[in-house]
Amino acid sequence: MDAIPSFKLILGSASFSRRKILEEMGYEFTISTADIDEKSIREEKPEDLVMTLAEAKADAIIANLRTTTMNNQQDKDEEPTILVAADTVVVYEGAIREKPASKEEAWEFIKGYSGGHAATVGSVLVTNLKTGFRKGEWDRVEIYFHEIPDEVIEKLIEEGIVLRVAGGLIIEHPLLLPYIKEVVGTTDSVMGLPKALTKKLIEEAL
Repeated sequence: MDAIPSFKLILGSASFSRRKILEEMGYEFTISTADIDEKSIREEKPEDLVMTLAEAKADAIIANLRTTTMNNQQDKDEEPTILVAADTVVVYEGAIREKPASKEEAWEFIKGYSGGHAATVGSVLVTNLKTGFRKGEWDRVEIYFHEIPDEVIEKLIEEGIVLRVAGGLIIEHPLLLPYIKEVVGTTDSVMGLPKALTKKLIEEAL
């Protein structure tokens, strides 16, 4: 982190795992979330979808910040504010999966991974609110599974956290971890925020 000018950081997500990752990276930040209808935004390709959703989130957060601060003109000598927005989907047999709509759908999702393979596609979009600079990239991770016992799937669904994540997939969950055969890519990317990419984009934005 040498020679990086001081700046304020906003995480544009309520995701616990993204918050945890940014904390692990040593950043101090505030959280601001976007209230957008994600289902109304559709793209054919998962890479396009996660980028478009991250942009929609960032735009909504910036609009909110402008109305709450009334005057969004940053002073020339004030430190820049960097907004990090992100989105992640799971891709399974060519189909894009977002958060499960029900316990039944979560069951169907996780049962499908059992003994199989899925991928996550995640985006990171960084905006410098002082200069207007914006850049985003996406990252893909392949995940291979052993057979997942039905009772493990039941416990995961009963707990409820899988209902709040893309594809009902939390590879770092202690119940699911023993059934992950191989991850081609980084776990932080699957969790919603690839560290190396996020750091690179923040540095470019400054």
